[in-house]
Amino acid sequence: QGIFVLGLPYALLHSGYGGLFLIVLAAALCCYTGKILIGCLYEENEDGQLVRVRDTYEDIANACCRELSPRLGGVFVNVTQVTELIMTCVLYLVVSGNLLSHSFPYIPVTEKTWSVVAFVTLLPCVFIKTLKIVSKLSQLCSLVHLLIILVVMIYCLTQIHRWSWAKFRLSLEFEDFLVSVGVIIFSYTSQIFLPTLEGNMKNPGEFSCMLNWTHFFACVLKTTFALTAFLTWGEETKEVITDNLPSFLQTLVNLCLLTKALLSYPLPFFAATEIVYACISGGNHSNYVSPLFTLGVRGSFLLITLLMAMFIPHFALLMGLTGSITGAAMTFLLPSLFHLKLKWQKLSLSEKCADISVFILGFLCSIAGIVCSIKGLLEVFG
Repeated sequence: QGIFVLGLPYALLHSGYGGLFLIVLAAALCCYTGKILIGCLYEENEDGQLVRVRDTYEDIANACCRELSPRLGGVFVNVTQVTELIMTCVLYLVVSGNLLSHSFPYIPVTEKTWSVVAFVTLLPCVFIKTLKIVSKLSQLCSLVHLLIILVVMIYCLTQIHRWSWAKFRLSLEFEDFLVSVGVIIFSYTSQIFLPTLEGNMKNPGEFSCMLNWTHFFACVLKTTFALTAFLTWGEETKEVITDNLPSFLQTLVNLCLLTKALLSYPLPFFAATEIVYACISGGNHSNYVSPLFTLGVRGSFLLITLLMAMFIPHFALLMGLTGSITGAAMTFLLPSLFHLKLKWQKLSLSEKCADISVFILGFLCSIAGIVCSIKGLLEVFG
């Protein structure tokens, strides 16, 4: 459960009952594509037993594009992964600026300036060399996130007398609905990490069961959180739901969210730089050019995320655009396409239809979401 769960009530505002259905549908589809993606890591040996012959998303892509170019697929996947990870970092900076602005409204400073302040606290990220540090930061991040969700949910339950199902829309604005699709998809994306996760499980055979339960509980939590928050504030629901809290809670929760956002930043940042280093060094980290080059790459990544946060300071629209482009590609398009390519001869008709349906649905959602998100951003800047 990432910080982007906070955008789901706003998505419900624009999608109504359809948004509730989408949260459930996205969970089912993401669980399915996660399973077929892991299926692409395995091939049958002469005895008919499944053997893991690939290790990463990049390996799967290279296997599918071997006839065109040995590394074409891997390059495409790596570019897509790095783009999604950078956009995730940008979102953390954007939301940090938003949270600081609402926490200290009496200080005459713009959100962009607050984003710069948050950026300064993240400068030590250039010195992170191992996943161990990132892991410790992520553990603290999880504890803070749990506290935030509990506070918001408890407050919403104290306002149950204000709830009304009449707040839900029956008629929808098509463009707003499509932006909500991108927001909801992005809140589920995890396919980038699944091959590594499955490879490190003590019992990989339990991966499918694990995926079922985690997506089930994620769906329940997202639906419950989004529903209770939207029923509490209705048409007044804001892009980041914590902005709706009363002042005595808002400052406390916003500071917790700020802490979470800053603690969350190192993971996608570290993952993105590791992908770039692996591409440069051919997978051998001992081939890194020099410590100065390493710091230069990390510093460039930090600067890119700051510049993007400064020029696109709109949390929900940016999240929708990211979900529509990289989220849809990594979650729906590529897993179904790779599965069809590598397993075509062994798939049943129903499995082929399922993969094709997921691909078409993901493609349509991606194109429509991109168009509508860009249009929304242009209107904001206009």
